[in-house]
Amino acid sequence: MTTFDDRENAFENKYAHDEEMKFKAEARANKLLGIWAAELLGKSGDDANAYAIEVVKADFEEAGHEDVVRKVAGDLGDKATADEIRAKRAALLVVAKDQIMKEA
Repeated sequence: MTTFDDRENAFENKYAHDEEMKFKAEARANKLLGIWAAELLGKSGDDANAYAIEVVKADFEEAGHEDVVRKVAGDLGDKATADEIRAKRAALLVVAKDQIMKEA
């Protein structure tokens, strides 16, 4: 193997790792958002966790996170606007990344 092959493999491995971490952070942020929304809906315990899983699953409908915002906004009704939900998700994404970095 040449130095270039080694470098290429290193870049590919780093890219795969970074994408995996990004996916985990997005999923964690969506789960945290689901728990936050569940509290606003008056859910707790297993019901809150089940709702959070529904929110995570909603992210697989289309690329990006607007599908999650749409689901949560629809469920919350007038309890939070789409912009408030986006802001909360952005804040929770920072928390999720921090949690994942501490676990690694």
